[in-house]
Amino acid sequence: MMDMDAVLEAWVSGLIELNKFEWMLGAGSAWKPGERLKLLFAGYNGARNTGSDIRVEEILRQVTRILGAENIAVRVMSQDFKLTAGYSAGAQQVHLPDVFPPFLHSEVRQNHGVIACEGSMFKSKFASALTAMMIGSLGIASAQNKLSVAYGGEAGAMDPLLQKMCKRYCAETLVITRNVESQEVLGKLGIATELGTDTAWTFEPLGPEYAGKALRDAGWDGETPILAVCPINPFWWPVKPSLGKWLAHAVAGAYKNSHYRTIYFHRSGHEVDAAYEKYLAAMAAGVVQYRATREVWPILVGMEMLDRDACERVAARIGGAPIFSSDRHNMYELVSILRGCHRILSSRFHAIVTSMPAGVPSAGVTMDERIHNVMRQRGHDHLVMKVDEPDLADKIVAALRALDAGAEEIRDALGAVVVSNLQLMARMGTYFEEHVARRYPEFPVRTGVLGWEEYLPPLSPTLCKLLEAHSGALVP
Repeated sequence: MMDMDAVLEAWVSGLIELNKFEWMLGAGSAWKPGERLKLLFAGYNGARNTGSDIRVEEILRQVTRILGAENIAVRVMSQDFKLTAGYSAGAQQVHLPDVFPPFLHSEVRQNHGVIACEGSMFKSKFASALTAMMIGSLGIASAQNKLSVAYGGEAGAMDPLLQKMCKRYCAETLVITRNVESQEVLGKLGIATELGTDTAWTFEPLGPEYAGKALRDAGWDGETPILAVCPINPFWWPVKPSLGKWLAHAVAGAYKNSHYRTIYFHRSGHEVDAAYEKYLAAMAAGVVQYRATREVWPILVGMEMLDRDACERVAARIGGAPIFSSDRHNMYELVSILRGCHRILSSRFHAIVTSMPAGVPSAGVTMDERIHNVMRQRGHDHLVMKVDEPDLADKIVAALRALDAGAEEIRDALGAVVVSNLQLMARMGTYFEEHVARRYPEFPVRTGVLGWEEYLPPLSPTLCKLLEAHSGALVP
């Protein structure tokens, strides 16, 4: 059977090589002094993945702060304009088709640079096609001697062809990772990197008045502590393209439950279903056992539209609970609701990250290294579990009780980690500015002595208070 991932990867590789040749012949658009720098933001937007959408929003705000709105023209990829309506202020949204190689070939050449925004940038865990799209965007930009920046991404296991593509086509890319572990993965491929962080740390949602009303409208009494549970389906990844499944689905309705979109399908089968059910049962049992000794009002939060099924199943198992999901709430609303909670149990990395500035104690049930990494930063290894480990329900109860017992100490640790990551994000901004100046020496970058905060998007009062509270921990 034809491996469609390999087909897409070979197609993208061929287009990068073609762009090298065409650039030598004068094809493509080169930046000229006096005109706006056209930047293409390549990301996984338009699927209502809250974390991905937030990352792009904050990269856009940071890049605009550093380069100046008057000096740039930004285009942001979107799979569905309806689902990104109201996002990416000041940028033009362009449609990213599911079969993307021709789009990359025509779109990248219209810009002066590419910024790859996806967090899971160099890994096959979720979709090799997504990584091929990231490498393709960066590689075509490099082939045309343009700005090529991988911003705050993560690297993990990749299939062999993706590894070869990354090594060959990202050698000239400014790669800024969001953790040391990703640097080690890329270092083995000979890719030079700088250390950064995730870009969601500066995000500011709607205020607490929105969350208070939304939660009361859903039945909250205004006093009982709220426990937010953020489940996922950890076992149906990666998504893979398949013409055979697509044809069977189109003709006979086969593979309905595993169909993601067009030619893409989730991993499926009895083992996947059984593992998913076991995970959901453990999440629900842990919440039920915890509630037996602690009065809380549970809610389910779906950080991506795909999470609604998991939310509905857990809610049913615990006797019913309100569901707040990204198919009905935008990122500003959803994070406001998370910050209005008192405890969080999450399998979503960005539910933890975006709630930390508000000091909400959280525990994680993780499918990969991302939540482990942030918990390690916090010094909270005891608050993270794997989705498939034995006695998961009992360990969830223990973690939630640990949140209660150490709430104040945990809140202080959260604030310190947020401040540390703000500094890392500012350092990313300096790397980016220097890279622009090297690639386009005549671009009007800022001059003079600038404080590190000048390399961040404008900060909210919440973050300013954290900076003030943890000023003694700032690195000069």
